[in-house]
Amino acid sequence: MTGGRRHDPRFGPDPDALHPLADHPRVMFVRNLPLPPSVEIGAYTYYDDPEGPEAFLRNVLYHYEFTGDRLRIGRFCALATGTAFLMNGGNHRTAAPSTYPFLIFGGAWAGRFEGEADFPGRGDTVVGNDVWTGWKSTILPGVTIGDGAIVAARAVVTRDVPPYAVVAGNPARIVRMRYGPRDVERLLRLRWWDWDAERITRNIPAIAGGDVDALAAAT
Repeated sequence: MTGGRRHDPRFGPDPDALHPLADHPRVMFVRNLPLPPSVEIGAYTYYDDPEGPEAFLRNVLYHYEFTGDRLRIGRFCALATGTAFLMNGGNHRTAAPSTYPFLIFGGAWAGRFEGEADFPGRGDTVVGNDVWTGWKSTILPGVTIGDGAIVAARAVVTRDVPPYAVVAGNPARIVRMRYGPRDVERLLRLRWWDWDAERITRNIPAIAGGDVDALAAAT
């Protein structure tokens, strides 16, 4: 947040506005929603949904605070309509004959054996910076999606995605890399998304219309 500082429209939209486009209430800067403490979202990351802001919260599924896992999404991400994050609260035990969660119904079904509360968990779900998730893509628990990655429409991401990879399918697999290893390394060092708003605005031709060399030369 800007900590009360006055927004300067010369340097882009207000990162503290829920709806940065006055005529398009379906587009929202997600971090300005009433998020639970276990969800962290960076500045300028937006979600686009005709159902409005609450749709994003409905798409963070099985996210129970008692599980202790977190959803962390970086800056300047573009989250398309229907992007869903499945969290660890939806996991069931799979090592026994039945996957049915008897414990959660309490009473005579609780306290029946040692370890009954040990449901599997894969840790936090982490989405880097400048990530684009396509329409109705699904991110499973414990996945890390690297900076600059693209997740295709309806992809189901079951494993980590490297920075600047394009993934598609169910389960999602790498279709191609957006850049070669040397340029990926350069982009990860440059971290343009951490620049201040004035510098970003000044260098949009290099960030969004140039190449890695142009971005490296930006001041």
